Amino acid sequence: MKRKFTKQETSWMYYDWASNAFSMIITTAIFPIFYKAQATAAGVEAADSTAYLGYTIAIFTFILAMIGPVLGTIADYEGYKKRFFVSFLLLGLISTFSLIFVPEGEWLLLLILFTLASLGLTGANLFYDAFIIDVTDNKRMNKVSARGFGYGYIGGAIPFLISIAIILLAQEGIIPISSTTASKIAFFIAVIWWAIFSIPMIKNVKQIHGIKREPNPIRTSFRRLKETVTSIRQYKHLTIFLIAYFFYIDGVGTIISMSTAYGTDVGLSATVLLVVLFVTQIVAAPFAILYGRLADRFSAKLMLNIGVFIYIIVCIYGYFLETALDFWILAMLVATSQGGLQALSRSYYAKLIPKHKSNEFFGFYNIFGKFASVTGPVLMGVTTQMTGKSNAGVLSLIVLFIIGAIVLAFVPSDKKLLNEQNGNLNVS
Repeated sequence: MKRKFTKQETSWMYYDWASNAFSMIITTAIFPIFYKAQATAAGVEAADSTAYLGYTIAIFTFILAMIGPVLGTIADYEGYKKRFFVSFLLLGLISTFSLIFVPEGEWLLLLILFTLASLGLTGANLFYDAFIIDVTDNKRMNKVSARGFGYGYIGGAIPFLISIAIILLAQEGIIPISSTTASKIAFFIAVIWWAIFSIPMIKNVKQIHGIKREPNPIRTSFRRLKETVTSIRQYKHLTIFLIAYFFYIDGVGTIISMSTAYGTDVGLSATVLLVVLFVTQIVAAPFAILYGRLADRFSAKLMLNIGVFIYIIVCIYGYFLETALDFWILAMLVATSQGGLQALSRSYYAKLIPKHKSNEFFGFYNIFGKFASVTGPVLMGVTTQMTGKSNAGVLSLIVLFIIGAIVLAFVPSDKKLLNEQNGNLNVS
């Protein structure tokens, strides 16, 4: 008989449901289109505004990459993980709410608040990811992590659909508000959704694994971090996986964050972009869960390789994108693997780390992922500006996926890891 999800597992998964409202409305869809419109109105060229958005993403990811391991090391003390999670959550909520009050044409202020809001989201996600070892065991991590991403896509799609409806009704004059006001209402919806559905996570998920508190925790944390860095070579599989993750997740994150700006540059209307992105959310949900089930049947490593291969196809196809149909095909390809690749990366990594130091090690997971997110948008931004073509920027990302696939070949199957942990070296 299949074991049902526990209250803690479900509460943890529902934070993906909560935070994906921000990811969809702010990171991926409505905010980039809103920002592009404001920048254009202020006289900024299309290619330049796309590049500035890429540079902004690089800045906030660089900041979090630098502080992530330090904060993670401190958060490994008993009772600290939840405090850090809530602090970053509040930063994200307050900054997102502030977007509503930005005057028209102030594109630079939009980018500043977007930076703070994104810091809040990604900072909270660092500790949210680390909580996976507190809510479930190694055998269930693939399933729980993938189900979280599946919930996230549905949780992002609902407020996104409401926001699209408001924007379209405003554009058609059916409701007496401007498109700018409609977009700001969408920002408000993202804040409310994110806040309300974070409550189960805050209320029901507790830190199980950690270390006893010590005097001078900050100073001691720096010492522990230094010790981990100097001894990181003893975690051979973990180190190799992080290098692979650095490259392939770079491409994934860049494609997600730059997709609407890219679609705008190739001439697609805001309406088409919003509809495509909504359908992408719906398609991605079952595929994320499917990745988790297939990972349990075969292995997470195999499914990671499949996901990376599909993204290589995405980069090639994106270079030749010309029509709305092409964008639809590209979006559906992304939908098949986007969530699964991220979910299984999280669960595979969680199986490699010492549980009592989960925050510290997820800090390294974060630093590799975020430093990767610095190079991807910069690579795309620079290529776009040099060539004057956004599709060349998309093609340039193929290098990241190819390198990631090559390095990933040198890590063991998670099936083998699980058997080793159970004292059985036979690979199933």
